[in-house]
Amino acid sequence: MKLGIERLLEDPALIRRLAGRRVALLAHPASVTRDLTHSLDALAALPDIRLVAAFGPQHGLRGDKQDNMIETPDFVDPRLGIPVFSLYGEVRRPTAAMMAQFDVLLVDLQDLGCRIYTFITTLRYMLEAAATHGKAVWVLDRPNPAGRPVEGLRLRPGWESFVGAGPIPMRHGLTMGELARWYCAKLKLEVELEVVRMDQWLPADAPGYGWPLQERSWVNPSPNAPNLSMARCYAGTVMLEGTTLSEGRGTTRPLELFGAPDIDALALTAEMQQLAPHWLAGCRLRPCWFEPTFHKHAGQLCHGLQLHVDDAVHYDHAAFKPWRLMALAFKCLRRIEPNYQLWRDFDYEYERGKLAIDVINGSDLLRLWVDDPAADPADLDRMALADETSWRTERKPFLLYR
Repeated sequence: MKLGIERLLEDPALIRRLAGRRVALLAHPASVTRDLTHSLDALAALPDIRLVAAFGPQHGLRGDKQDNMIETPDFVDPRLGIPVFSLYGEVRRPTAAMMAQFDVLLVDLQDLGCRIYTFITTLRYMLEAAATHGKAVWVLDRPNPAGRPVEGLRLRPGWESFVGAGPIPMRHGLTMGELARWYCAKLKLEVELEVVRMDQWLPADAPGYGWPLQERSWVNPSPNAPNLSMARCYAGTVMLEGTTLSEGRGTTRPLELFGAPDIDALALTAEMQQLAPHWLAGCRLRPCWFEPTFHKHAGQLCHGLQLHVDDAVHYDHAAFKPWRLMALAFKCLRRIEPNYQLWRDFDYEYERGKLAIDVINGSDLLRLWVDDPAADPADLDRMALADETSWRTERKPFLLYR
């Protein structure tokens, strides 16, 4: 399999199309080639490419910023001497001065296949700015490690945010290149868009189902994205950020487990198995104890559950529904302890006056379902199935890998 960056580096015809044009790169730590050379270094080594600037998304070009709303400053690359602009600092949309630096932007970002992962919002903002300023955007495509499955409610109008860049379900099943094509069509953007496709990306094939296991090293695209298991769970476990439950930040398995000092994980599991056992398919839930070293419940012993999705015995790619699984966990905790202080009230990704769980889900529909004692799994399923079906139809024209 070849990534978009590798096809660009190896194709003289593509490189000739960049000759004489000022080139910028939007990248992060996972923007590497097969031999783990960073794309910035690989491009800088090409004599026919004039690399003039770089951009870093949330967590920075170096990926050193640990949590949400920890901003990254602009800086000058000490080796290349080019400016590196932060798109998660003083601004999240590129300024006119930033756009004036280049003619062609190369986007080489490893995504996780989830609407809330902010790299796809940054992609939208750069496409919109490119349309305004007459710039070209080339997406150097990379795998969606979560593969093709679609799951979750679509974002409702009025709920757009930095973690909600459009009416997309939580798990969208597209690559960055395919999303760029969808954005341009949906937003009617007139952009010189080029998607440098991957060769031999096979998202239906085991054991990776989107990620080329045993072919590629995993490099964290953000500090709490340490492995493929996290990427598979993320469309569900990211909702924990809007709750008082720990999502495992401060442990070695962030966003693969959850818990709190004051919950009974065994009772929670039993309630989940009783209410909607089919929503637990495709993975193995294991009761566990953990003590976060930082973030929520730091230094406190938590009882919780870990989602195991890393072996053929426990993982079924088609059956696993992480968004429904976590929705069920919230629902069952509410059933066991109706007055549990579940929803975390704080400013989340620059959205103020809204509960974080609603910002994450792109509406208040999931929270209202959890909090309504009369609502059952079939009610949420009906809403989600309608959204999932419409999205599968809508995304079809933009698929590049069949």
